[in-house]
Amino acid sequence: MKLRLLAVVVLISAAGCQAEQPSTPAQKTYELPPRPVRPDETALELPPAKNGDTEFTLIGLAAGLPSITGSHTEFPAKGQFVRLRLVVTNTGTSSVLFDTKRQLLVDDEGVAHAPEEQAMTIKRQPAQFDLGHGVRVEFDLYWDIPKDRKPITLRAFGGPSITDMKNVTGTDIKL
Repeated sequence: MKLRLLAVVVLISAAGCQAEQPSTPAQKTYELPPRPVRPDETALELPPAKNGDTEFTLIGLAAGLPSITGSHTEFPAKGQFVRLRLVVTNTGTSSVLFDTKRQLLVDDEGVAHAPEEQAMTIKRQPAQFDLGHGVRVEFDLYWDIPKDRKPITLRAFGGPSITDMKNVTGTDIKL
């Protein structure tokens, strides 16, 4: 009798242990090596934001830059340069035409500024590119805003997609 009772207890215990094991393994992730934050930049720890099929992750901000230097020239700001380091990822099923010139920086007075084309050219940043399915791109955007203004928001535009062919409404991401 004691032997049967012991056998039943062992079976019940074993069954309970099996039920507690996870049914699906944890999803694997890519481990990207950390990179140092540039000396004039503040690291941003913001959650990703989406606009259409494009996900935006803002990772670094530098404001108050009096000038920028490229491979052949130094270029002074009319006010101050603001640089934003970001990662864009296409989460959709088809490609997206991404246009860096559409990304607007909104200052503390509510004024929206387009990227500074000369600064983008000097720093050799992309103007437009095809963001393929599942593709992730990291780059800088530059704006020249008045010295007495503070950058507050990025108004991000992901680009036309199958669900939004015009992409006229941006997504505001607080800095």
